[in-house]
Amino acid sequence: MSKVLIIEDNAANMSLATFLLQSAGHTVIGATTAEAGLTLARDEQPGLILMDIQLPGMDGLQATALLKKDEATKAIPVIALTALAMKGDEERIRAAGCDGYIAKPMRYREFLATIAAQLSPK
Repeated sequence: MSKVLIIEDNAANMSLATFLLQSAGHTVIGATTAEAGLTLARDEQPGLILMDIQLPGMDGLQATALLKKDEATKAIPVIALTALAMKGDEERIRAAGCDGYIAKPMRYREFLATIAAQLSPK
């Protein structure tokens, strides 16, 4: 399976996403800040990044834009994790470079289907 980086500052959301991914056979690495996540993305080269949008300090959209500008990380798909699933948010999320988004609270079937779709060979 794949290595997935979760950048999420909420412990409950991190635990749930980690559990679901590990149950599906993925290896999970995690960061609680965008800055730590950027470093892990460069060092670990995960197959996918799950990015919380509301993070302390640098937010997830800023971090995604930096990932997509970096030669070492620009090809890694990024899925936004957001509680902000309002009109216009998807456009903002995609404009920042995210390849998709998952609304919180997470629904495990949708969560795993979105992950599988991003990790499947294109």
